[in-house]
Amino acid sequence: MCDTMVVVEPGRVMFAKNSDRDPNEAQLLEWQPPRAHPADSTVQCTRISIPQVPETHAVLLSRPFWMWGAEMGANEHGVVIGNEAVFTDQPYAKTGLTGMDLLRLALERAATAAEAVRVITSLLEQHGQGGGCGHEDRNFTYHNSFLIADPRQAFVLETAGALWEQERVSGGARSISNGLTISGFADEHSDFLKTRVSRCRTRQPLTQAGAGRAADPGDLMAILRDHGGGIEPDYSLLNGAMAAPCMHGGGVATGSQTTASWVAELSPGSARHWVTATAAPCTSLFKPVRVDQPLDLGPDPTDAYDPQTVWWRHERLHRRAVMHPAGLYPLFTPQRDEVERTWLADPPDPSDAFDQADRLVRAWTGAVQRHTPDTRPWYVRRYWQARNQRAGLA
Repeated sequence: MCDTMVVVEPGRVMFAKNSDRDPNEAQLLEWQPPRAHPADSTVQCTRISIPQVPETHAVLLSRPFWMWGAEMGANEHGVVIGNEAVFTDQPYAKTGLTGMDLLRLALERAATAAEAVRVITSLLEQHGQGGGCGHEDRNFTYHNSFLIADPRQAFVLETAGALWEQERVSGGARSISNGLTISGFADEHSDFLKTRVSRCRTRQPLTQAGAGRAADPGDLMAILRDHGGGIEPDYSLLNGAMAAPCMHGGGVATGSQTTASWVAELSPGSARHWVTATAAPCTSLFKPVRVDQPLDLGPDPTDAYDPQTVWWRHERLHRRAVMHPAGLYPLFTPQRDEVERTWLADPPDPSDAFDQADRLVRAWTGAVQRHTPDTRPWYVRRYWQARNQRAGLA
């Protein structure tokens, strides 16, 4: 489950997304340079191989460790895209391009948001969408919607199998979640039950209203951290804390966790990006990154605990602090917010920002080890005990 927002203003477009997936499904940052490709070459996507194009653009991707495709990303031309799982009345194919594949292919091949729409719809018609997209349940599949932006405009692109509809966003705020939203298309093709279980009809109005009030990237970061108004996630027995943008797993039937977050500010000739590269934006720092500046962040994470990786080092902070947010978050969030205000006003070199963030995470992890009760409901504690055991995280 996910939430994506865009704010289109004269001379500026802002973008934000939370990627919500299985709790141990680590997500990594990946830089790919521009490339020329031999004639008749192919590209191996997550499930299928398709013909490659002669040239691909430089991209920065945030992708689940086991996929070729990405949940969100940007390219050298200032195009950014986020995707959403949506549930429709159309058949789900056993194989094809995943929504994450379509997102990456569009970033690699399109120089504008409008061109990205054409790339995705063309690939959808040629190759179809399908195949398992889950980590814990590899058979879990869905259709996809996309929020696609460049420095001048944005588009909502929603799909149902091979069908699709688009909406241009020329001004104001627009958000999407895990349900179809384009009038007419949504009425005709939504799967009512799965859409309701995803809680998107609760989250999407929150992000739409918040994006409408956002004045700067810091406001979008605050929306991505929202637990629904309070410091504590609001858990339900069925699906955990899926009713707010900052999602926390814990339901007995289903549960998703925000595993990475992204905010961008685009203007003609300029693009600024901030990423967590870690789960749970409520416990994370948004760090500046550049499409043209690859960073050595150490080993790529997997679904097993590895303290050598950025993503898993942060999990020791996240999984301890979320046991009692009211008691533990105040130990580090004031400093986090002050650092971010400084970075937003004057972004440091991305490498320096990641180094500083790593030092802070280590210090905050030590601070939250003090004895406090685990205030979460019993079913949430049991849910996380199982995930920690699977990851090898004591």
